[in-house]
Amino acid sequence: MDTFPTAHPRTTPTRKASHRRVATAAALASAVEWYDYFVFGIAAALVLGDLYFPSGSSTAGILAAFATFAVGFLARPIGGIVAGQLGDKRGRKPMLVMALTLMGVATTGIGLLPTYDTIGVAAPILLVLLRVVQGVAVGAQWGGAMLLATEYAPEGKRGIYGSFVQLGVPIGVVTANSVFLLAGAFTSESAFEAWGWRVPFVIGLFVLVLAWYIHRHVEETPEFRAAERELAEKEKSEQSSPLRTVLRHHLGTVLLAGGSFAVNTATFYILITGVLDYTTRDLGMKRSAVLTVSLCVSLTQLVLIPASAALSDKVSRIRIYALGAAGIALWAVPMFLLIDTGSLLWLAVSTFVAGCFLSIMYGPQAALFAELFTPEMRYTGASLGYQIAAVAGGGLAPFVMVLLLETTGTSMAVSAYIIGLSVIALLSIKVLADRARSR
Repeated sequence: MDTFPTAHPRTTPTRKASHRRVATAAALASAVEWYDYFVFGIAAALVLGDLYFPSGSSTAGILAAFATFAVGFLARPIGGIVAGQLGDKRGRKPMLVMALTLMGVATTGIGLLPTYDTIGVAAPILLVLLRVVQGVAVGAQWGGAMLLATEYAPEGKRGIYGSFVQLGVPIGVVTANSVFLLAGAFTSESAFEAWGWRVPFVIGLFVLVLAWYIHRHVEETPEFRAAERELAEKEKSEQSSPLRTVLRHHLGTVLLAGGSFAVNTATFYILITGVLDYTTRDLGMKRSAVLTVSLCVSLTQLVLIPASAALSDKVSRIRIYALGAAGIALWAVPMFLLIDTGSLLWLAVSTFVAGCFLSIMYGPQAALFAELFTPEMRYTGASLGYQIAAVAGGGLAPFVMVLLLETTGTSMAVSAYIIGLSVIALLSIKVLADRARSR
């Protein structure tokens, strides 16, 4: 594993309290950001196709909605590049605050957006634009939150501190599913389609409160402050750019990082979005039951993610990471065989096991990516690797799943897609491990 030495000051009670405060703020920032991002995926699977992309075919509508879902992923590298450049030069905290603000405004805008029946073609256009803003925001957010946590981590605990940010994903899923379940429980079917689905989006406005708190009460990371003077000298003498440095000298590492993680993000979005559409539209399962299963599986990840991260602090991170990727490959076929039964119990079993393997990868991932790059280019390099994986895997996964199901008529095609990404991940991990050993 590529690990660059980091100076860790002696830990005092005051510093411990600061570590906890920053880790909590980073975890909350990740949770609310991902909540805002995930409510779009759930809404895309349930209502957005009919409301914003009306057509005679339900498949065409859901494909259009999932294409809009994917647009957010295509925009994520933009957020990662812009925030990475500025975050490596100006600090982690300002970029995180900016990302949270953008997400809060965009998500609330979607919740208030009129439908196609009201304003015509302007509705899907504005929906796509707001989704792009969401993508830019989440692309900027991950690097800032991850570095706040890992660069504040005490010595020997970078993995567990990085996992606090990773916990934002299951917390976001649990919260998004819970709010949708409540909206569905307290409204009729017609009321849910008319306005109930908007409630989870409008709630996203509260992310602005957290942005204000981080701006006022969280300090910049020690590692960035230590690198700031060196960065200033480099800018004067070389006109250096973190992005230029990464692309010239570390592009291979970025691509390998992205290749190693694409299977994780693709499988995750297949489970929380693609399977939601597949089970309710094709298998005839109840929306509330499927959302409840997704919520329960995400709750188990709140334990599994920090556990795998803590283990990575004691064992090689790369081995833990590779174990998760191999598990996803081996489970891809049994997972869909169980889902195809249409049984709620087997759906829960299949997604729980898949969630375990995803957690094994996701726990140490923040620390692993942070350690691939030195502090002066870490925001840019880690963000690019993560967002490349998001585009190649997550953004297109629900869309690809629908296409594969429609063209082949079998869910085994989706399993083959997951296995293919797993092979890429394992090859990428092997090269990263070989590079680390050679150094």
